[in-house]
Amino acid sequence: MDKAKPLLNVENLGISFGGLRAVQGVDLQLFSKEMVGLIGPNGAGKTTFFNMLTGVYEPTEGTIMLGNRKLNGLSPYKITQGGISRTFQNIRLFGELSVIDNVKVAYHSQAKHSLLSSIIRLPQHFNGEREMEEKALAFLEIFQLQRFKDEKAKNLPYGQQRRLEIARALAASPKLLLLDEPAAGMNPQETKELMNLIALIRETFELTVLLIEHDMPLVMGVCERIYVLDHGQLIAQGTPTEIKNNPKVIEAYLGEEVS
Repeated sequence: MDKAKPLLNVENLGISFGGLRAVQGVDLQLFSKEMVGLIGPNGAGKTTFFNMLTGVYEPTEGTIMLGNRKLNGLSPYKITQGGISRTFQNIRLFGELSVIDNVKVAYHSQAKHSLLSSIIRLPQHFNGEREMEEKALAFLEIFQLQRFKDEKAKNLPYGQQRRLEIARALAASPKLLLLDEPAAGMNPQETKELMNLIALIRETFELTVLLIEHDMPLVMGVCERIYVLDHGQLIAQGTPTEIKNNPKVIEAYLGEEVS
């Protein structure tokens, strides 16, 4: 995609709940293969913003464009098919399914064989299932999860569950990956490994990543640009160095260090 043309273009985005304006007037652009952070204090509207991008909430004002396609009003399923995948603050895996089946679930929206071929067990069904199995195994290898492929997802250690959730999101072949606090609940070693993993993801899959995260060293270490929300409004944007030294950002974090 032309660097001059945004992959994602958000203009004047806002949403109200019962008269309360949770997010208002947000403009944001993401370009191809960028790694961008979205930060802000608790309650700033970051996850609400993600929910609008993915169709969980419909904005009450503004527009969301992915390439030339307007996303306003589309269902989450259609938005995923269109090229946006996400992870969640609280891990949402299919706990009773195996690790490999959690990844295979993401491929079903792209399956080349029809429902009819699956029902009557035509060769296309078995070919499609074999292809999904091979792709899922390849993803598990990238994320160093292949040894757990037959384990129930709920039995994985916490850090490995996070890896699996990201692997599943990537299996949907997104153009844009939204990561909602992927380091939440991780110890320092797991966070360091996650930072390396996020860098590997962009290099391997050549996609755009928008990251919500409270771990400032992680954000500053992997993101090229950062947007800052406070009380639902965009208060700053810029490079990590610019954000670190921005008085409005420092005030929003009540004097806490942003590095």
